[in-house]
Amino acid sequence: MICRMWRGWTASANADAYEGYLKDELFPRLQAELTNRGYRGYHLLRLETGTETEFVTLVWFESLQSVQSFAGTNYEIPVISEKARRWLVRHAERCEHYELSSFHWPTPAN
Repeated sequence: MICRMWRGWTASANADAYEGYLKDELFPRLQAELTNRGYRGYHLLRLETGTETEFVTLVWFESLQSVQSFAGTNYEIPVISEKARRWLVRHAERCEHYELSSFHWPTPAN
């Protein structure tokens, strides 16, 4: 399992709109278009930092080949829609790709 991690920042006033775009448009589109090519879901992290809001997207794929199937051979370059660019004040120039080496969610005690 591969996690494609990327960071982008919005003005705090635009953070809710950007998050809405990600959750209501972008991620459902990824699911519809890429599930058969190895897309497995996402996590979205948000950090308020005064006048800006940082977003970290963790997008999960079966393999690096799955990532390359939509991002191409230069898969470390982020794929950013024009709509998303309107809200972003800055963003990471590269995506990082991590292999999931272990995973554990503890079972809550009753």
